[in-house]
Amino acid sequence: MNARIYTLILGAMVMAGLPALQVKAQSGADMDRFIDELMQQMTIEEKIGQLNLVTAGEVTTGSVVSTGVEAKIKEGKIGGIFSMTTPKRIRAAQELAVNQSRLKIPLIFGLDVIHGYKTIFPIPLGLAATWDLGLIEETARISAVEAAADGLNWTFSPMVDVSRDARWGRISEGSGEDTYLTSRIAEAMVHGYQGNNLAADNTLMACVKHFALYGAAEAGRDYNTTDMSLHRMYNEYLPPYKAAIDAGAGSVMTSFNDINGVPATANKWLMTDVLRDQWGFHGFVVTDYTAVNELMDHGLGDLQEVSARSLQAGIDMDMVGEGFLSTLKKSLDEGRVSEVDIDRACRRILEAKYQLGLFDDPFRYCDESRAERTLLAPAHLAKAREVAGKSFVLLKNDQQLLPLKKKGTVALIGPLANTGSNMPGTWSVSADLEHTPSLLEGMRALLGEQVNIIHHQGANLLEDADYQERATMFGRTIPRDDRPEAEVLAEAVATAQQADVIVAALGESSEMSGESSSRTDIGIPAIQQRLLAELLKTGKPVVLVLFTGRPLTLGWEDAHVPAILNVWFGGTETGKAVADVLFGDVNPSGKLPATFPQHVGQVPLYYSHKKTGRPLAEGQWFQKFRSNYLDVSNDPLYPFGYGLSYTTFAYGEISLSRDNLPSNGVLEVYVDVRNTGNYGGEEVVQLYISDVAGSITRPVKELKGFQKIWLEPGQSKRVVFELTVEDLKFYDANLDHVAEPGEFVVAVGTNSRDVQEGRFTLTD
Repeated sequence: MNARIYTLILGAMVMAGLPALQVKAQSGADMDRFIDELMQQMTIEEKIGQLNLVTAGEVTTGSVVSTGVEAKIKEGKIGGIFSMTTPKRIRAAQELAVNQSRLKIPLIFGLDVIHGYKTIFPIPLGLAATWDLGLIEETARISAVEAAADGLNWTFSPMVDVSRDARWGRISEGSGEDTYLTSRIAEAMVHGYQGNNLAADNTLMACVKHFALYGAAEAGRDYNTTDMSLHRMYNEYLPPYKAAIDAGAGSVMTSFNDINGVPATANKWLMTDVLRDQWGFHGFVVTDYTAVNELMDHGLGDLQEVSARSLQAGIDMDMVGEGFLSTLKKSLDEGRVSEVDIDRACRRILEAKYQLGLFDDPFRYCDESRAERTLLAPAHLAKAREVAGKSFVLLKNDQQLLPLKKKGTVALIGPLANTGSNMPGTWSVSADLEHTPSLLEGMRALLGEQVNIIHHQGANLLEDADYQERATMFGRTIPRDDRPEAEVLAEAVATAQQADVIVAALGESSEMSGESSSRTDIGIPAIQQRLLAELLKTGKPVVLVLFTGRPLTLGWEDAHVPAILNVWFGGTETGKAVADVLFGDVNPSGKLPATFPQHVGQVPLYYSHKKTGRPLAEGQWFQKFRSNYLDVSNDPLYPFGYGLSYTTFAYGEISLSRDNLPSNGVLEVYVDVRNTGNYGGEEVVQLYISDVAGSITRPVKELKGFQKIWLEPGQSKRVVFELTVEDLKFYDANLDHVAEPGEFVVAVGTNSRDVQEGRFTLTD
C-alpha cells in the first residue's frame, strides 16, 4: 500500500467521525502538531498499547512468547512487534493495525540484526578486530539494506558494552575492552544503520544497548549485578553509549543488571538524569526481554509496582512482559502513575514511527520483489568475505609457516573443520545455516585440484555430551563420535601422517559465547587439546585455526604450536575467508580489541588499568610487597592491539610538532612506518597517551587514535595524528569534564605494549 492509499484510509476515518491526520510534513513542528492531534483522539488504553512490544514467536531470544497478538493489534494494544520477518508476514500484521484498529496507527518491526541480516559478517568482537571504521559502517549499511528489504525498520544494535572479563559470553557481541575504540565503532554503526534519512526505506532505527554497564557484570556471569564508582562509569564505561547517542541513535535498550542497587530498568538516575537531562537524548527507551517483569526477582515488588517504577524512571516501551499493558491503567486509577507519564512515553513511540515514515506509508518496507533481489546479493557476500579476512588476527607464525603453499596434501582436522552452521557465530538469528560453507568446503572451493585436502573430525567438541548440547543450541549441532577417544585419535593421527601440513580447526562452537554463555574455564576444551598434542607429535607442521567468541587462555598452545590464526566467527563467508588467508590470497591485518590473558585468574585483565601505589617494576615477574602474583607474571599472553602480518613493519622515531599544547591549539605526532617484508599488507598504527600526574588516579595509558594503512613491500608512509585538549579530558572528582595542565606521555606503536614514547606539556 502506498501513501495515497493510506491517505484514503485516513479519509475513511473522517466518514467514521474521526478527524483525518495530515502526515506529509517533515519538520519538528509539523511532527508535534500531527502527534498532538493523534493523541487527542487516543484513549488511555490505546496510549498504553503503544508502549507494548511483543514477539510473534518466529525467532525468539528469550523464554517467553507473546499470545493473542492478532486480537491485541486490532484492539490497539500493541505498539511494535519483534522477531517477525519477511514482507508478506509483516504486511499482514501491519494491515491489521492500519485497517482494523480504531486509529489505524502503524506498528514498528524490530529484530536483533547484530552483525548482519541474511549476509552475516564477523561477530562484533571480530568486526572490532578490523580497526576499520569505514568497513564497519559499511557492514551496518548492508545489514540495514537487507533487513529493511525483508520488512524490518528497527534493529537492537549496536551493543556498546565495554567488557574486560573474558568469562562473560557477551563479550563476543561488543567491541572489546577499550572505551575509545568502542565509542568510534558505536558511531560508525549508528551511521551505517540509520544513514542520512531515517524515513528512507533502506534504513533501520538503531537501538543502543545495553544501558548501562552490562559488560561489567560481577564474576563474568550474565545478568549479574554491577557495582562501580561514578568516576569509572563516566570515564570508562559510559562514553560509548554517549557516542552512539551523539551520533543520532533513535532508541536505547536497558540492561538487565542493577547499578549500585537499582536495576537499570527502574533506574531514574540513569534513564532520566543521565540519558535525557545530561546527554539530551530525545528518542525512546525500550526494555530488554521481560526486563520489567524481572524486577520482581530483583526484589523491587510485584508486577504493578515494578511497572510503575519503570515508567516513572523513563522507560517508554515494555518488551514482551506486558507489565505496562496489564497494570498501568490500574496504577493510573490508583494514583501511582500520572497520565503525563503515559503521554510522555506514548509520544516518544509515535515520534519514532513518524520519523521512520510509517504514518506516511506503513508498507514502505513490504516490497517482496526487493527482498528477492537484495538478500544475500553477490556484492554483499563479496563484502562479507573481505571483512572476515580483515578480522582475523595472526597470533603466531614461527619461521613464516603461513601462508601455506597451494600444493601437496593438507590434513584438515578438528571438530570445527566441517560445521557450516557454526561459522556465522552467535547472535546471527536470521542466518541461513543450510547454505553457509564450512572451512572444509571453503578450502576446497578455493583450491580445487591444486591441493589434496584430507579431513577427520579428530575429537568431539567437548568431552561432556550434556555440555556439548548446551554449547550447540539453535541449530549449531556438531555430530558426536561416541567411540573410545583413543580410537578416534588414532584415526586422526593416521590421517595427519599422510599430509605435508596439518590445519587444526579447534576452539569454541558459536554458542559457547554469546548471551547466557559465560565460562569459568576459557581455554580450548581439554579433549581438543589432547588432539592437538597428538597432532604435534607427528612432527608435521601444525597451524591452529582458532574459532572463538572471546579471549582464550592459550599458554600451552602458544608455547608448542608454530602458527596460530584466530578467526573468531567470520560470518556467512568464514570458510572461504579462512582459506584466503591460510593460502596467502589475503594478508591478515586484524588486531586484538581485547587482551588475551595467560590464565583465567588474571581476569579482568586490560591494558588501560589504573596506576597503583606499589607497581611492579618494568620487566619484573615477582617482587614481594608489590602488585603481582606468586605463580604467573602480570603480563598478558597477547596484549590489546596485538596482531601479526605475513610481512613486517618498522617504525621510525616519533616526533612532535611542539613540546607544549595550548588549550586552544593542536599538537601533531609524526611517525614513519615502512614495510620491511615481502608482502603488501595493512598495519594499524596506534596512538596512546598517559597523564603523568592528575587530581585523581589515571590509567597507565589510553588509546586516543589509530590509523590503518596499506604499504607495499619497501614502501614507507608518514602517519600524522592530531591531538587537542579534547583528547586529554576526563571526569574529575567532581565529575567535571576537564583537561588538567601538566605533562603527558604520548606513545605510538603496533600494539599497546610495543610502543615508543614522547612527551609534551598541556599549558593553561
